[in-house]
Amino acid sequence: MNPTDNNDWDLVIQPEYSWRQNFDPKKIWRYRDLLVLLVKRDLVAVYKQTILGPLWFFIQPLLTTIMFTVVFGNIAKISTGEVPSTVFYMGGLLLWSYFADVVSKTSEAFITNQNLFSKVYFPRIIVPLSMALSNLIKLGIQSLMFAGFFIYYYCQGGISPNATLLLFPVYVLMTALLGLSFGMIISSMTVKYRDLRFLIGFGIELLKFAAPIIYPLSMAGDGTFKWVVLTNPMSSVIESFKYGCFSKGTFDWSHLGYSLLFLIVILFLAIRSFSKIEKKFIDTV
Repeated sequence: MNPTDNNDWDLVIQPEYSWRQNFDPKKIWRYRDLLVLLVKRDLVAVYKQTILGPLWFFIQPLLTTIMFTVVFGNIAKISTGEVPSTVFYMGGLLLWSYFADVVSKTSEAFITNQNLFSKVYFPRIIVPLSMALSNLIKLGIQSLMFAGFFIYYYCQGGISPNATLLLFPVYVLMTALLGLSFGMIISSMTVKYRDLRFLIGFGIELLKFAAPIIYPLSMAGDGTFKWVVLTNPMSSVIESFKYGCFSKGTFDWSHLGYSLLFLIVILFLAIRSFSKIEKKFIDTV
């Protein structure tokens, strides 16, 4: 057998210079077992050696909702329209928390997994994907709690959903890809500029107020502030989700179209930057 003849081998490992090859869905599917293991690792690591464990999935959004209700609803008197403030804030936080979690976790993909990357080969995109999927499970659990509050207020006659709520899987997918894209770009930059790690949490908290979470989009008026809010690609996703749940607020296909276009552009940039950095980040960290 000629060792130089690649046709005689079952698997040939060689450098890959195309970003398309690095993000080949067939290759990712081949490593699906590793993806599942990393998802389990992320879920276990978060609440390992905690007393309440997975109950924090419910406690965190519930306490945040209570705080928003007291501070913004009762003290600041920010109107949520005809929608009960509790379910209004919880609905906005549901998708935003998923976005924020994916960004913050994915942004540290290279730094926190440098030992793993330096010892074994696998498609590096597996790590960000595992973080998005593990937080998707968290989103599913929190959605059950939101559904409980939603059903309660629906039975009280305070809210009424409409057909656009069926787009919820689309909103989740857009949120996941937006968070993944931002996180991958930041992770590519933090390999060289570690200071960015300290700005991520602060930046996400600021960006939260540029999304209709604590206020309806209608409060932004029709002027400059409204367009500033809509510049945030998550704004139309959150507002559309709330409209589907409560039949109050704004649903505009053009706003969703902007978010989709923004998503396509930033996802392309994220894949290119992540693919470029993954080849040489071991020499940098």
